[in-house]
Amino acid sequence: MKSRALIAVLLSLFTTSPLLAANWPMWRGADGLGTSTEKNLPVRWSVTENVRWKIELPDRGNSTPAVWGDKIFVTQAIEKQNERTLMCFDRRNGKLLWQKSTSYEAKEKTHSTNPYCSASPSTDGERVIVCHGSAGVFCYDFEGKELWKRDLGKQDYDWGSGSSPVLHGDVCILYYGPGKDSKLLGLDKKTGKTIWEYAEQDIDVGKRTDGFSSSDAMGKNGGRGMVCTYSTPIVVKAAGRDEVIMSFPRYVRAFDPKTGKELWSCDGLNPLVYTSPLYADGIVVAMGGFFGTSIAVKAGGSGDVTATHRLWQQVRTKAGIGSGVIHEGHIYFLSADGIAECQELKTGKRVWNERAKGPGPKGDSWSSMVLAGDRIYILNQSGDCIVLRASPKFELLAANSIGNEMSNSSIVPSNGEIFIRTHKHLWCIAEGVKSASR
Repeated sequence: MKSRALIAVLLSLFTTSPLLAANWPMWRGADGLGTSTEKNLPVRWSVTENVRWKIELPDRGNSTPAVWGDKIFVTQAIEKQNERTLMCFDRRNGKLLWQKSTSYEAKEKTHSTNPYCSASPSTDGERVIVCHGSAGVFCYDFEGKELWKRDLGKQDYDWGSGSSPVLHGDVCILYYGPGKDSKLLGLDKKTGKTIWEYAEQDIDVGKRTDGFSSSDAMGKNGGRGMVCTYSTPIVVKAAGRDEVIMSFPRYVRAFDPKTGKELWSCDGLNPLVYTSPLYADGIVVAMGGFFGTSIAVKAGGSGDVTATHRLWQQVRTKAGIGSGVIHEGHIYFLSADGIAECQELKTGKRVWNERAKGPGPKGDSWSSMVLAGDRIYILNQSGDCIVLRASPKFELLAANSIGNEMSNSSIVPSNGEIFIRTHKHLWCIAEGVKSASR
C-alpha cells in the first residue's frame, strides 16, 4: 500500500510539474552543453509566421534567457539609469511579472559591444541566481523576493565580464572574472556563502599562436587584456565522479564540485578563451578564441594529464566566440564570421566547413549552438536563425529572419517553443501561429 501511495504521489508530481524538456534552467540548458530533448521545435518562421508573441525590451543585451515552467528570466542592463536588473516574464503572453533592479554608479570597464548584465540567469525551480558583475551576485525566489546577495569586489577588465552561474546540487559554481583576482567559486545556493574558492593562476604565456604579440599579453596584471577567459564551467560525470570543467587561459582544469579540489589539468590552449568546454563520450573539447588553439582531452584523470590524456591539439583554428555542440562522434561549431565546421571528435579531423548564411546583412555570430535531435540551431548578428542538420554531410535546413534585429544571445528551446532575445525584443516562436501579437 505504501508503495502504491508513493507511486501515486510521484505520478501527481509529474503531471502537475513542468516537464523536464520544458525547462531551460541556465545558459546552454540543464547539461550546460547546449543539448535539448525537444522533438517538436519549429524549423521555419518569419517576422509574422509562427510567432506567438514578441515584447519590447528596455535596452540592448547579450544574455540568454532561462525558462522554468511558465516563467522566463532575463538579465538586463538599463544603461542610462545605471541599473542592472532581473526581469521575469509570463511565457504564455510575454507579460512582465516583476523586475528587480540594483544601481551601480561607479564606472566599470567593458567593451562597447558587451553591455552589462551579459551573464545569463540560473534557476533550480525555487530560486534564480544572477551575476551583475561589480554590482554583485543576487538570489531571488520566484516571486522576486531577494533571498541573498554577495559583493565579490570590483571587476576591472577592458572587455567586461560574461561568464554565467551554474547550479549543481546545492552549489552555485561561478567564474568571477576576467581581470585582477579572478577566481572560480563554489557558493552555497541557499545562503550565498563561499564553500570553496580557486584563485586563477598566473601563467607563462610563452610564444603566442593566436595573432596577438606577447607584449600585448599582460592579462590580469593590468595590460590590454589579451590573457583572459569568458568560459562558463560545465559539470560532467567521468570515472564515476562529478567534475567541474573550466577553460582557463592555456589550461583546461577539472575540480570537485563539492570541495573545489583540483582533480586534473591539461595544457595546450592559447591565452585567450571565449567558449565553454564541450563534452561527450568521456572527452572534453576546449577551444581558444581568435585563431586560437583547440584541444581534446579524456576526462577522469589525475594531476597533469597533458602527456597521458590529451588526444589532439590544433593550432590557429577558427573557433568562434559562441560554443559548439557534439553529436554522434562529431563536433560542430560556428566561427565568429559565420563559417560552420564539422570535425571528428576523436581525431579533430575536419569533415566539412561551409558558410551558414541567413537573409540578413550581418552573418557574424557570437551565439552558441543548440542541438535538438539531429538539428542544430544557431543565431547570427542579424537575428537570423540558421538550422543545420547535425550530420557528417553539410545540410542547411532553414535560415529564418525576424527582420534584421541585432542579437548576440543564444536560442532557448522550451516545450515546443523557441525564445529569442535580440537587442530590441524578446520573441516567442511556436508552430502553427499565423501572426505575431504586438
